[in-house]
Amino acid sequence: MSELTIRHGSAANAADERQRGGLVSETLRTVDGRSVLRMERRLAHPPEKLWRAITEPAHLDRWFPSAVEVNLRAGGVIRFAGHDASDGPETEGVVTDLDPPKIFAYTWGDDHLHWEIVPDGAGSVLVLIHTFDDHAGAASFAAGWTACVGALAEVLADAPISQPGDMIAAHEVFVARFGLDQGSVEARIDGWTLRFERQLTRPVDATWAAIGGPAATIGAPAPAAATVDAVPAGPVTTVDPPAMLEYEWLSEGRPAGRVRWELRPGTGHGARLLLTQTGPAAPPGECDVAVAAWRTRVENLATVLAATR
Repeated sequence: MSELTIRHGSAANAADERQRGGLVSETLRTVDGRSVLRMERRLAHPPEKLWRAITEPAHLDRWFPSAVEVNLRAGGVIRFAGHDASDGPETEGVVTDLDPPKIFAYTWGDDHLHWEIVPDGAGSVLVLIHTFDDHAGAASFAAGWTACVGALAEVLADAPISQPGDMIAAHEVFVARFGLDQGSVEARIDGWTLRFERQLTRPVDATWAAIGGPAATIGAPAPAAATVDAVPAGPVTTVDPPAMLEYEWLSEGRPAGRVRWELRPGTGHGARLLLTQTGPAAPPGECDVAVAAWRTRVENLATVLAATR
């Protein structure tokens, strides 16, 4: 599953559910090199009713992000078709676990979805475990599933389906909650590489404009929006609109490494940013200063993009 397209529901539903005393929790961890998103939601409906809502195509069509056809047996084929042409091509998966009315699990492309229904008094707790490779896309998945399960709650209650809420705000909340705004530094034989990967909420062209890409030319100073004071910028060395901008950075007035901004389509409808800085062996603490500076710069970029809808 390359993206989660939201048709119904509201990202505010989770907050509403908390106010009503319902259980809402989201965690993200790494298991065997893959990202595992776990979400729980208490619903005031018995397991049998909830089971029909998560397994029968006619019910799924009202809240799930894709139209579904399924051979409801272990090993059965499950097909996902977009509700319209913009949702992309049809994909397939396989039912991996089936234990009515408790467990329904299947693959969706390279992803794996495991739904579990736990009896809870007169109602149920719905548990979703989503396993995937795209760690930086976790906030998009979490915001999307929050909205979808909010729509499911409305379907179960025979209530009108809400329009999507502020998905951008929900996405940014999950970015912070899951630590997806943090950078890393990897040591190399000849130095180090600082790296930030961030899913953004606006498309590539808008992000390119926000970092000053349209004005960048080889040999000219780097655009101010793509620099930080802690890393003195030298001249632009490469421009590939709207995908890549690279420039030298300076230490004591001499080239010390490269800063590269790369943009590509990401999870959902926003750009995926990969920001890297390379450098030679550095005194202890110098990389920490650069990481902090770039984290602030990327966060400011995300804030600017979120405000331009």
